[in-house]
Amino acid sequence: MIKQVKKQKALAASVRRRQPMAAWLALTLLVIAGAAYVSQAKTAEVVARKRELPVYSVDRDDGSIAISFDAAWGGDKTMRILDILDEYQVKTTFFLVDTWTQKYPELVKEIHARGHEIGNHSTTHPQMSKISVEQMRKELKVMADNLEKLTGERPALFRPPYGDYSNQVILTAREEGYVPVQWSVDSLDWKNRGAEDMISRATRQTKSGDIVLFHNDAKYIADALPAILKSYREQGLKVIPVSQLLLQGETTIDAQGRQHPGAATVPEVH
Repeated sequence: MIKQVKKQKALAASVRRRQPMAAWLALTLLVIAGAAYVSQAKTAEVVARKRELPVYSVDRDDGSIAISFDAAWGGDKTMRILDILDEYQVKTTFFLVDTWTQKYPELVKEIHARGHEIGNHSTTHPQMSKISVEQMRKELKVMADNLEKLTGERPALFRPPYGDYSNQVILTAREEGYVPVQWSVDSLDWKNRGAEDMISRATRQTKSGDIVLFHNDAKYIADALPAILKSYREQGLKVIPVSQLLLQGETTIDAQGRQHPGAATVPEVH
């Protein structure tokens, strides 16, 4: 009887000694599980917060740049622009709105015939972030269908009207087969501040990989364009269409909208 009591006391003591260790082990496992959950939550949050960006510029060091013309309203300066581009042996990209192409079909054909690239600038020039996905797709499709009827080609680039976009706009454009494109140098030609202001804004800090924005109906575009193209030539910058400026293969776009070679990676979260 005495031996049995001693065994029970020894067993109870053993259990008491193991209880703190078991509690510590359980707590450790709980902390590890919690840390893993927090890490996964942070990763999910980073992915959820990821902003989808168009291409603003390209990581190039070969002196190549692109200039682009948005066309949504008038057309009376377009032939002069094309003549100047021919004079300087420059090929570029025109982002056209479909209402413009319907009003100036012969100019669309002339732009195409002279070897310039045509991008999609929507059908009716809306704020894309304010419309439904269905409407976004229609804005892209109608313009592309009508452009194909005029030129035999469909556009591969898309520039949102007003530079306005959201994650959904960018994702929808990509799903429709487009590369969304913005600009890194703005001539602000639409403000009509004069040719010298345009020349300065378009040339003073332009560097390899930049995309420059102009409008085909800007008041001083024909006056400023020759000096701008001459300045690029003197700086050793070569003007090419936007699609030729873009990098091929796997690429990623950084937080400033600059396109780089290589696949994107999920940020490491600690």
